Amino acid sequence: MEEILKRLPEKAKDKKKENRKFFSKLKKRPPKDLDSLMVELHEDEFSRTDCLTCANCCKTTGPLFTQKDIERISKHFRMKPGDFIDTYLRLDEENDYVLQQVPCPFLGTDNYCSIYEKRPKACREYPHTDRKDFHKISGITIRNTAVCPAAYNIVEEMKKRLKTNF
Repeated sequence: MEEILKRLPEKAKDKKKENRKFFSKLKKRPPKDLDSLMVELHEDEFSRTDCLTCANCCKTTGPLFTQKDIERISKHFRMKPGDFIDTYLRLDEENDYVLQQVPCPFLGTDNYCSIYEKRPKACREYPHTDRKDFHKISGITIRNTAVCPAAYNIVEEMKKRLKTNF
């Protein structure tokens, strides 16, 4: 896995222009069955992918924390939401709450999440490849291909499967 993660940013960068062009076409004319295709590709990839061998998302990026996330997680720690924010979060350029630092402070050395059952919505949905209206999140998806090997593989397979439509 280490070797895959080492090469992933460069592989994603090499595909970035191609992916942007593909997603631009996809946005203009999304196939009717795109969402079901994405669920199929997502489930197929994650039947082969064990996130615990990777955890690159937790090591290199941080999720956005919604107010509900903050309330749920601070309650789990028996902290006041304000104290949780002061301890773990900061406001980013878009005024969203994000982690003060990465890797995620809740990630263990075994790649297990210490707050897995209470984790933020963004973590539960990552890498967002089975999301409804998938064609609307091309920017996030392209960024995720440089972080998540599964997202990279899903996008590559999606391009192969939809090639006949473009």
